[in-house]
Amino acid sequence: MSDLPELTQLRRVLDTAARWGRVETLAEIDGYPVLAVTFGTTRPDAPALLVVGGVHGLERIGTAVAIAYLQTVVAQLGWDELLHHALAQCRIAVVPLLNPVGMALGRRANGNGVDLMRNAPDPGKIGTPFVGGQTWSPRLPWFMGRPGAAMEPEAAALVRFVERSAFDSPLALALDLHSGFGLVDRLWYPYAGTRAPLPDLPRIRALARLLDETLPNHVYRIEPTAQVYTIRGDLWDHLYDLRRARGGGVLLPLTLEMGSWTWVRKNPRQLLSRDGRWNPVAPHRERRTLRRHLPLLDVLFRAARSYTAW
Repeated sequence: MSDLPELTQLRRVLDTAARWGRVETLAEIDGYPVLAVTFGTTRPDAPALLVVGGVHGLERIGTAVAIAYLQTVVAQLGWDELLHHALAQCRIAVVPLLNPVGMALGRRANGNGVDLMRNAPDPGKIGTPFVGGQTWSPRLPWFMGRPGAAMEPEAAALVRFVERSAFDSPLALALDLHSGFGLVDRLWYPYAGTRAPLPDLPRIRALARLLDETLPNHVYRIEPTAQVYTIRGDLWDHLYDLRRARGGGVLLPLTLEMGSWTWVRKNPRQLLSRDGRWNPVAPHRERRTLRRHLPLLDVLFRAARSYTAW
């Protein structure tokens, strides 16, 4: 397979980022690397912000937003003393493209036909039929993988990276960047696999109030994933439960679901392109999307660093 434009752009950004951050390859999948970069303190007990994109190969805009955020952080590190001071006390960890093979093939799943967001060990939760995960065939969407099979290498690599980057933190916030649902941008939080409230719901509500007060004109609908549908084998449910079982700290994972139907409504011809249902096609709409979410990422970073204040 040929190189990906997103991977070429990411490598250029990481060449500069290596001056201040720690760049690593989490996995090699069919010749494509899964790349990550971490900025800030190496103290394991420091608070952290994690940013993930490209879990679903069709949703290229998630990777584009992650790269845009990386570009902002790298540029600021060239002159912003306050950011250097903040990163002495916390860290930012970014995986911009978790599923490069899926993106190269232009499909949601990875190269084995597995939907990585539904590939965690399934603790017996009941998902919405079909869309919540199915084990019948990789030729159908939302395939979780064969029952009892090991996690896909991309999903397993993310789990290991989050464990190293965040499981010793007193508080870690994670933002997973997706697209393709509805006319509004949603911030989803666990649980995805059950409608029971997560134990850290008061912290989620405190974070929601913080966002409302700090970004009073934000565009996000903040809600549990299961309010829309339930998912078996959700990666972030799995990581949340693993972190909680360990004790001593909190992982609060959020999923940004960018409302791609808005782009289609404004430009119905997008439906004729392979990527048009999931990504902004018009250049000015893509640029607007890349700008739109940077304030959210900045507030989440500050919230992670100053978690004791809220």
